[in-house]
Amino acid sequence: MSTDNTIDNERDLVLTRLIDASPAAVYSCWTDPELMKKWFAPKPWSTPRVTLDLRPGGGNVVVMADEAGNEYPNPGQYLEVVPNKKLVFTDAFVGDWKPSGKPFFTCVLTFDDEGGKTRYTAVARHWAKEDKEAHEKMGFHEGWGLCAAQLEEVAKGL
Repeated sequence: MSTDNTIDNERDLVLTRLIDASPAAVYSCWTDPELMKKWFAPKPWSTPRVTLDLRPGGGNVVVMADEAGNEYPNPGQYLEVVPNKKLVFTDAFVGDWKPSGKPFFTCVLTFDDEGGKTRYTAVARHWAKEDKEAHEKMGFHEGWGLCAAQLEEVAKGL
């Protein structure tokens, strides 16, 4: 699976925003567990726990919780880490190349400087067209859009 900028309309979902914070601040929000807890889940959900091993092959687990406190762990693995510029992670592996139960998508995040602000782009690359459609129906654009706004609020304060 390529991590270039080519979009596959059958399998990719894309969210892009101009965030009023530097690429370094936005990147920090994705790589500092304490900062991720502040913005990662769309409110009123929360993110009680975040564990990151920020290296290619390193595992990550981001736990989201609903309003009733039910927890939903999201394990994955980093494929590419370019400080302040790019992060690529997948749920196909759970760390050190150990396969997960069922791969769903790979995420390519880019943080491009635009006059001191950040052109933030998230590309969710799904393994199958049906996975993309399911993710879209789950509210990808609404949920990731809400989270991008929450991310911006945190990043602006750094």
